[in-house]
Amino acid sequence: MGVQARELVDYVNPLVGTALKGEGGTAPFVGVPHAMTKLMPQTRENKMGTMAYVYDDTHFMGIMASHQPTVWMGDYGYVSIMPQQGQQVRTLPHDRQLPFSHDNEQATPYYYSVKMTSQEGTPLRAEVAAASRAALMRFTYGRSQHSRLVIQGINLNPALGDWCNDYGPRLEKLKGWVKVDPERGEIIGYNTDRQSAQIGPDLPNFKGYFVIRLNKKFSTFGTWDCDKTYPAQAELQGTRMGAYVDFATRQGEQVMAQVGTSFISIDQARANLEAELPGWDFKALTASTKRAWNEKLAKLQVHDTGDENRAIFYTAIYHAYLFPRQFSEQGRYYSAMDDKVHEGISFNDYSLWDTFRALHPLMTLLEPDLTCQWITGLLQMYREGGWMPMWPNPSYTNIMIGTHADAVIADAYMKGLRDYDLELAYEAMRKDAMVPPDCDTRRRYGDRDRWTAFEARAGASYYHSIGYVPDDRTAESVSRTLEHAYDDWCVAQLAHDLRPDDYPTLMRWAQNYRNQYNPEKGFMLPRRYDGSWIDLDDHDRHGLTEGSKWTYLFCVLHDIPGMIEMMGGNDAFAAKLDENFAGGHYRHDNEPGHHYIYLYNYCGQPHKTQQLVRRHTRDNYRNAPDGINGNDDCGQMSAWYLFSVMGFYPVTPGSNTYALGAPQFERITLQLNHHTLNIVAQGLSESHKYVSQVLVDGRPLTRPFIDHHTLVNAHELRFIMTDQSDF
Repeated sequence: MGVQARELVDYVNPLVGTALKGEGGTAPFVGVPHAMTKLMPQTRENKMGTMAYVYDDTHFMGIMASHQPTVWMGDYGYVSIMPQQGQQVRTLPHDRQLPFSHDNEQATPYYYSVKMTSQEGTPLRAEVAAASRAALMRFTYGRSQHSRLVIQGINLNPALGDWCNDYGPRLEKLKGWVKVDPERGEIIGYNTDRQSAQIGPDLPNFKGYFVIRLNKKFSTFGTWDCDKTYPAQAELQGTRMGAYVDFATRQGEQVMAQVGTSFISIDQARANLEAELPGWDFKALTASTKRAWNEKLAKLQVHDTGDENRAIFYTAIYHAYLFPRQFSEQGRYYSAMDDKVHEGISFNDYSLWDTFRALHPLMTLLEPDLTCQWITGLLQMYREGGWMPMWPNPSYTNIMIGTHADAVIADAYMKGLRDYDLELAYEAMRKDAMVPPDCDTRRRYGDRDRWTAFEARAGASYYHSIGYVPDDRTAESVSRTLEHAYDDWCVAQLAHDLRPDDYPTLMRWAQNYRNQYNPEKGFMLPRRYDGSWIDLDDHDRHGLTEGSKWTYLFCVLHDIPGMIEMMGGNDAFAAKLDENFAGGHYRHDNEPGHHYIYLYNYCGQPHKTQQLVRRHTRDNYRNAPDGINGNDDCGQMSAWYLFSVMGFYPVTPGSNTYALGAPQFERITLQLNHHTLNIVAQGLSESHKYVSQVLVDGRPLTRPFIDHHTLVNAHELRFIMTDQSDF
C-alpha cells in the first residue's frame, strides 16, 4: 500500500514563531484564512506584550477564542474554556492550569489538540476545530463524578499591569456578563474588555458576545468572579469572571462544545454558530477548514525541495493569510470607529506600518479582489470615524507612525486595482496629507500615549511650514519626516490623475526627507525647531522609531536616485551600505530596513543583493518555534521571505517596480488571476547563487528590475544562475 501524499496544509507548522527566543509574536491559530475569531491554546494570561500561547510555557489554561493579532497589540472580546476534573472547582488561570508536554500536542491551521492529566490523575484531552466566527471543541475525560468545563469570559487582572498595560480605568468602567441556561444546554455572555483601550477612544457599546452550547446535559453549574464561586447562581457580572458546568463522565467519554462569537449580539453569535458549524460533526469542520487552507496555499507553490524548506515556505503563507481579520457577520458589522452596527462587509486589525511594505503588495498578486475589499474596509473606517486608521485594534490606536493606508491604496491603484470608491479614497488620503491632527503644536504624540484624539501625521504642522518634524516639538521626529514624505508621494500618485492641482504641493513635500539629512555627519538626524542638529551615537534611538540612526539612514522609499545623489553618488552610497551590513547595523527583525538589501540594485552592485538575500532567507527563517527572527507583525516578515525566495521585492509600493534578487528554489509557481507564472532558477546550487541573466517569456531583462504589469502578464520568469555575478 502506497504512502499517502501530504497535502499542502500538512507542511504548515503553526508553532513557528511562538517561542520567546526570536520574539516571533505568532500563535498556533485555528480557523479559516482571515478568520474573525481565531481559536488557540492558552498557556498564560495575555495582554499587550504577551500572547496567550508561548511555546516555552509548561502549563495549559484552556482554549481561547481570541482576537489578539500580534504580541504588541491587545486582545478584545475573548473567551476561554478549560476542561477539568476533581471535586474542587478551580477557576482562575493559575489555579485551573495543568502541565502538558509538546510531545502530546498537535497543531495545524485546521485542528489543535493537547493531552493532559487532571487533578484526579485521569487523562484529559482538549481538541478544537474552527471556521471564522464559530468553533467546535471536543473534550475527552476520564471516569469521574466531577467532570466540568470552566468558562472565563473576562480577565481584568491588575497583577498583569506594567508600563503599557494599565488596568485601573478598565476595572472602574468594565464588567463582563455570563448566564447559564441548563434547559438549552447553553452558556451565553459578553466581554467588554479591550486590552488596548487606554490608547483608543471609549466605546460604550463594545461587547464581544459568545454562545457556548454543549451536547451533554448538565444539572450542576455555577458562576464565579475572582476567587469566589457562586454555586447554582445562573447569572453574574464581574471583572474577572465566568461560569462552570458539572457532569459525570465515563472513562474516555467525549463532551463537545459549540462556540459562536459576535460583536453584534447574542442572537448574532448564535446565528454565526448555526451558519458555520455542521452540527456536531468535528470531522466535517476540520475537512472544510483544511480545504480552505489548501486553496490559499495552492496560490503559491514551491517545487523540488525538501520537507524542511516546504515547512518554512507554507508556514510563511499561513502567516500571510491571518490578517487583516474578517469583521462582518452575515452582511452586517459592528464598527469600532463610531460604536454602531452597519450593513456591509468589514475587516480589522490592519498592521499598516508593517504590512504596507510587503504583505499588502504580496496580496495584490495573490488576492487582488480581496485587496479591494480591504481598501473598502479602510474607507468605511474613514466614513465612520473621520480618518483612515493607523493600527485599528479594533478601534483607532495611535500605535506606530505615518498614515500608511495611503501606501496600500496607492499601490493597488497603480496596479489597476480600483474596485472601491476612488473619490472617497482620494478624499481620505488627501486629509491624511493636508490636515494636521488635533493639538498638533501642543502635543508630542509619544509612543503609546493615552488617547486624546487621532494622531494621524503628528508634526504635520511643522512639516508643512519648515519642511521637517522638529525634535523639540514632536516625538519620533526623524522617522516621521521620512515616512510623511513617502506617504505624500503615495497620495501624489492618485492626485496626478484625480486632483492635478494637489500634485505639485505633494511632490514638493515628498522631498522633505532632504531636510532631515545632515551631510556633515552622513545620517538622518534629529533637528530642533530652530534648525540646529542633535548628534547621535550608533545605538541612540532619540527621534527614531524602533531603531538607531542606521535603521533609518536609507529609509527613502520613493526617491532612491535622489537619496543616492544626496549621499554622494553610487560609490559613496554603496560604501555606506557596505558599512551598514558589515558593521552589524542591519536589523532584519524589524521592518524599516526590510528593503535595504535590495538597494545595491540601484547603485550598480546587484551581486551584493543576491548574496544577502541568500543569507537572510536562511538565517532568519527556520522550521522551529524560534524560527522567525523578530515579530512577524501580521505577516510582514513572512511576506518578505516569500518575495525574496521568489527573486523579487517591492522596494517602493506604489511604483509598480520590483527590484530583483535571487530565487532560492528551483521552481515556484504563482497562481495569478487568469494564469500561472512559473519562476525558474536554472542551474541553482550552493555555488550557483548569483544571477547572470533574467528572461521574461524568453526575453532578457537588461536591468535588475521588473515592472508589475510585465510580471503579471508573463508565464515564465527564468533566472539563469551562475557562480559569479555578471548581471
